[in-house]
Amino acid sequence: MSDDSDKTFQKTNDGKPVAMEARDQAEDGRRYSPSVARNREPILEVFREHVGETGQVLEIASGTGEHGAFLTEALPQLNWTYSDIDTVSRESQAAWRRAALHERLHGPYTVDASAHSWGPVEYPGHWDVIVSMNMIHIAPFEVALGLIGGAGRLLKPKGKLFLYGPFARHGEIAPSNAEFSANLKSRDPRWGVRDLDQQIVPLAEEVGLRLQQVIEMPANNLSVVLQRQA
Repeated sequence: MSDDSDKTFQKTNDGKPVAMEARDQAEDGRRYSPSVARNREPILEVFREHVGETGQVLEIASGTGEHGAFLTEALPQLNWTYSDIDTVSRESQAAWRRAALHERLHGPYTVDASAHSWGPVEYPGHWDVIVSMNMIHIAPFEVALGLIGGAGRLLKPKGKLFLYGPFARHGEIAPSNAEFSANLKSRDPRWGVRDLDQQIVPLAEEVGLRLQQVIEMPANNLSVVLQRQA
């Protein structure tokens, strides 16, 4: 991926991309992600079969906001709360909330997943599902630690943590994901594709989450469902 193409990426204030893709923006402020257009239907099916069609969902690092808008439109008993550390992303999420034909999109709130408290969404036992898609590989590992800790702290008993993105498994990684991970590390050595079984699951088990399902998705991505036990 060239530096010239990187100029089109949405960036944080320190100049680092918040997504590894170019995104279009509508006049009303909604941003559009090419990857969401490709993966939203498979993710919807995973929600229907393995995550849930009702309840309170908190999304960490909501990006453009398209996933929340799409899933709540398809699942009319789902309430979705946006959050993000990035200002531009929150502006897009707010635009998607304004454009929705229902009132089941909430936020966006400023949440740093690596923090010990998540501020305005810090409601233990309130959340049925916590969602994070395509985040933990484009962030320091402290963010993954904070995400898992927050899920253990805030999910209802039997609540679920849903992760989506590229992962290694038991020390093995698909060639395309290995190439992607190397690209990420060249940008920031703290980034990189994580090993689900060696890095993520052990942390989850420490806070009372158990791996429930791993579903293979397009482009060597995985949907991962972990459930709080008590």
